[in-house]
Amino acid sequence: MGNGTLYSNLDLPEFHRVIFYPRPDWEPPPTQASDHAISLGGGIHVSARLYPVRNAMATMLFFHGNGEVASDYDHIAPLYNRVNVNLFVADYRGYGRSNGSPSFATLVADAHPVLDHLQELLRRREESASLFVMGRSLGSHPAIELATCCSGRFRGLILESGFAHISRLIRNMGLASAAPGLDAFEKAIDARVKAITIPVLVIHGEEDTLVLPENARHFYENVGSHDKTLLTIPGAGHNDVMTVGMKEYFEAIGTFVARLTPKT
Repeated sequence: MGNGTLYSNLDLPEFHRVIFYPRPDWEPPPTQASDHAISLGGGIHVSARLYPVRNAMATMLFFHGNGEVASDYDHIAPLYNRVNVNLFVADYRGYGRSNGSPSFATLVADAHPVLDHLQELLRRREESASLFVMGRSLGSHPAIELATCCSGRFRGLILESGFAHISRLIRNMGLASAAPGLDAFEKAIDARVKAITIPVLVIHGEEDTLVLPENARHFYENVGSHDKTLLTIPGAGHNDVMTVGMKEYFEAIGTFVARLTPKT
């Protein structure tokens, strides 16, 4: 299941030091929200938080950016709720209330039990809303993993400030010499991107200097889906896309979800 083995080729200490910034922070959930611990075996678990809305038309499985934790979304989730979407924010190992240590292999492999947990949770809640997957920045990798391997379980994929090629980021940091297999990894990732056929929405800041806008354009041009949209936000960098372009951001997400959700 999944492509953890592919990503494990990047699990080198020099990469971990510059890519992962785990934060073991947590705040109690607001009213109506709920926390969930997802067992991964061997005493390891990852945390997640559900922000539901009554009569939701869809549920968004959301993988957050680096240095973030699920409870950071307490004030953002209502914006998803306003477009009639449940938000389920998943942490990574070492982030939020999760234990363990993050790695590239577990970043993508753990997305599968997170998805299984969410779907079982929705079943118990008797929720039949359509399911979407979204990744922000580093979270684009577990989102792409699920869109590739579990496309039949989602209506669509959204990437915000994302990048399919960790190898490009590694090269930009001057660390390429530590992993001579980066070219092969990049070709494998390109093949996975071409294999994604569900509808795709890509959102990126035009002034992003951490993950350059060319990453968004490359993904958009190469993804296999025929139903795809690229939204660039003028004046936005890497961490302020939503705030700088809030109106366009949530209009795009709301329209994307509503268009792909069956009418009842």
